[in-house]
Amino acid sequence: MIFLRLFWVFTKIGVFGFGGGYAMLSLIQHEVVEKNGWMTKQQFTDLIAVSQMTPGPIGINTATYAGYTALENSGHSPFIAVLGSIVATFSLCLPSFVLIILISYFFSRFRSNKYFTWAMTGVRLLSVALIGLAAVSLMTHENFIDYVSPILFLGALFLSVRYKLHPVFIIAIAAIVGIVIY
Repeated sequence: MIFLRLFWVFTKIGVFGFGGGYAMLSLIQHEVVEKNGWMTKQQFTDLIAVSQMTPGPIGINTATYAGYTALENSGHSPFIAVLGSIVATFSLCLPSFVLIILISYFFSRFRSNKYFTWAMTGVRLLSVALIGLAAVSLMTHENFIDYVSPILFLGALFLSVRYKLHPVFIIAIAAIVGIVIY
């Protein structure tokens, strides 16, 4: 049953998705596009764009949209697809909720333990690597469709890094440029 599969997949992502939503993107893509075939790469790319623009954490937004799209692409009604988004979102959040409760208890007890400190250093480094993997995995021909795409990408990166422009303004500028050019 697809609901059990959604629950298992997003619970697993919630357990191993250290580093937050951006770090989870490569795990979500692997599971929903490559392993289970619930959507195409293009649909996943569009899903990431919508998840980025809507309020809330990107990992949770992505899980919500992925759960909906997985059931919709399987031929289920919109109501059933909404249930898929609820299952995916709940199962993604469940491990974090349990883990935070456990960590808050043990963190105060082991804060000064050198092995705990070393383990946390390793987890931080893993988080950076997973975020980098998510960025690289989105650099596909679906996103860079012509010579203008890399220019828009570099322009958005430049505005973000150099001028610390708010992401909402960068999204608006990119949308306007996209409308004018395409």
